[in-house]
Amino acid sequence: MSGTSSTVYGPTVADVVGRVLADLGVGHAFGVVGSGNFVMTNALRAGGVGFTAARHEGGAASMADAYSRMSGRVGVLSVHQGCGLTNAVTGIGEAAKSRTPMIVLTADAPAAALQSNFRIDQESLAHSIGAVSDRVYGPATAVADVIRAYRTAVTRRRTVVLNVAIDVAAAPAEVAGPITVTFEQPRVRPDAASVDELAAAIRAARRPVFVAGRGGREAGPQIAALAEASGALLATSAVANGLFAGNPFSLGISGGFSSPTTADLIAGADLIVAWGCALNMWTMRHGRLIGENTVVAQVDVEVEAIGAHRPVDVGVVGDCAATAAEVLVALQREPLQHNGYRTDDVAARIAESARWQDVPVTAESAAGRIDPRALSIALDEILPAERILSIDSGNFMGYPSTHLSVPDEFGFCFTQAFQSIGLGLGTAIGAAVAQPDRLPVLGTGDGGFLMAIAELETAVRLGLRLVVIVYNDSAYGAEVHHFGDADMTTVTFPDVDIAAIARGHGATGVTVTSLDDLDEVRAWVSHGPSRPLVIDAKIANDGGSWWLAEAFAGH
Repeated sequence: MSGTSSTVYGPTVADVVGRVLADLGVGHAFGVVGSGNFVMTNALRAGGVGFTAARHEGGAASMADAYSRMSGRVGVLSVHQGCGLTNAVTGIGEAAKSRTPMIVLTADAPAAALQSNFRIDQESLAHSIGAVSDRVYGPATAVADVIRAYRTAVTRRRTVVLNVAIDVAAAPAEVAGPITVTFEQPRVRPDAASVDELAAAIRAARRPVFVAGRGGREAGPQIAALAEASGALLATSAVANGLFAGNPFSLGISGGFSSPTTADLIAGADLIVAWGCALNMWTMRHGRLIGENTVVAQVDVEVEAIGAHRPVDVGVVGDCAATAAEVLVALQREPLQHNGYRTDDVAARIAESARWQDVPVTAESAAGRIDPRALSIALDEILPAERILSIDSGNFMGYPSTHLSVPDEFGFCFTQAFQSIGLGLGTAIGAAVAQPDRLPVLGTGDGGFLMAIAELETAVRLGLRLVVIVYNDSAYGAEVHHFGDADMTTVTFPDVDIAAIARGHGATGVTVTSLDDLDEVRAWVSHGPSRPLVIDAKIANDGGSWWLAEAFAGH
């Protein structure tokens, strides 16, 4: 660490904490400001960090999570002690389970305030949801404490809850700034024997498929180059959707969201290589996409991840980009004399039917209801291609995930590790801040949208040209379809005029019951104002989505 005396940060620890985080390079902050985090938030802003005031801490947490995923920078969530932190717990839990590098800057009750109504065990709470808990201990250690928390977020890809007790925050402190120290996530190189073993597995394969997950999102070019040399087809987990967009041998998403053609080609592989991908029940359909004689290889930076969900034949501990590059060098010493899985017939199948948009919609919609697949396909054509698509959770979620295309891996934000509904609207706002040159699009259900409705005002206040597609079945659809003939009065609701609610918030609201109603959407895309568009799509009963049938089969 080095510093200059050009600026003095103070007069309190709170001022120092905010300014040091700004110096370290955090990208944007989101939160709800109360007395406990007021000074720290303003210190962040004084250091040049943008701040978005949310209406609820839960929404702010999802915003910070999505921003961090889609920008490549560390986002910040700023909350009050006690209740401010508990309001944000679900969003923080999603970030922690997804290993999002993010700082939760939270006030805390003083250590001696044993009877404070704000007092909870914030450290245990953070640990319980998989986050790292850290603390600013006092004026003498404030700079080192903040640096340590930031270093953990960046180098270990962890969500860090940084507790700052309000008596510590108010203590006098002066620090010379700016603080100039940088950290990068370490790149783990694979050992030579592992490289040779994976290269040998690829040489022996005739139908290899590479599946990239979250850990492979930063290694797209290297994985694609190795796939070309290996004759391998390319696929991703849902969270890495878009990584190989435009590649003629890309199959799209592997798992529950796979089209019939994609599933068939993956199941026909004689080698599957997982690049930073867990090979869990979602990505491999409970193992049904892995043939009886298929060789399975897995590359991951963490040894604990190798074989965590299913046995593997080849395990490589290493960074995906470095591993792919070194295996490519090994292959080039003796180039393959065949095209592997990349035949003309396979290329034709992928071009004709690998995308869900190319699968005909055969079901007839009920009167006053629109088929969610037909709706999604039509919107895919209407909305600009340069988009960033966020997905809430629920029965509907596969339709936007599979039927709306994205330009690359930074065009798809999938906050589903916690499988919680209601995170979508905050996710879409954070993604929009991260990628301001793209049209933000949200796919959500009526339940999740109404759960998070307060943040629609935030989107309006920010002037976001955000498209919200509400797949409205007036129910918690997953439970309706899962429990079949049981009493559904607990999970079904009267029809709600969501378009009218949206207009009340200052957004544009459109009700869609057929494809003929999409002219208003076209008009908004062409010359609509700088405010959100909410599409209240009254969708037909799909009989239960295929991806949730897969999910429930695993429980």
